Amino acid sequence: MASSPRSFSILFFFFIFLIDPSISTRTSFIKLPGSVDGSRYCDSWRLAAETNNAGTWDVIPSVCVDSVADYLNGEQFLSDYNVIADYVIAFAKTVEISGDDKDVWIFDIDETLLTNIDYYKAHGYGSEPFDSNSYNEWVVQGTAPAFDASLRLYNALKKLGFTIILLTGRDEDQRSFTETNLRDVGYSGWERLLLRGPKDQGTSATNYKSEQRSKLIEEGFKIRGNTGDQWSDLLGFAVADRSFKVPNPMYYIA
Repeated sequence: MASSPRSFSILFFFFIFLIDPSISTRTSFIKLPGSVDGSRYCDSWRLAAETNNAGTWDVIPSVCVDSVADYLNGEQFLSDYNVIADYVIAFAKTVEISGDDKDVWIFDIDETLLTNIDYYKAHGYGSEPFDSNSYNEWVVQGTAPAFDASLRLYNALKKLGFTIILLTGRDEDQRSFTETNLRDVGYSGWERLLLRGPKDQGTSATNYKSEQRSKLIEEGFKIRGNTGDQWSDLLGFAVADRSFKVPNPMYYIA
């Protein structure tokens, strides 16, 4: 029996996968039907990205630039972040604080406590390949604003008695700029700010942050909660009792 075009396509894809199985980890092959209109496609893509169903991706779809911009600059994003903050606070109130300063809540920084929206506005809202040089130039300016919802959440958790630890993928040589930026927009009272040192370079975000959490546990800290905009902030090993992801459709870090 002759093979159908569909059978041939499936066999061809399987053959390519066998040649280079890592291809599946570099980008998502999941595509929505072409008949879906642009607005619905982009809403659905954003949901798939936020729920980690889209797999690894490098840039947002070019057809979704306006949709992502409208979302980030509109009321829906503010509502989404505020609802998540409310859920975090509701959970945090159920945690029995021991009083020994060992009950930790971890926060990521970029797109979690600080918004780099002004940088990404100038770079297609994540539709352009990431340029570490221009991004680092932005970071050292120390002008990233706080999210209103994250500042509210941060202060609520401090008031409840959690020890706050900041765990970021920024480099150690950006410490002073980062600390100044955080204080300028209203954050204070964190126990530690953990940044990538020379030995952490080249380590994936998931492994780097897992290793840092593991060290905290070895010191006797109990990681009650963790909040970040990337799944790599939350997954891996030595995870928190409860983790909360805040929305960020602009980029993906593995």
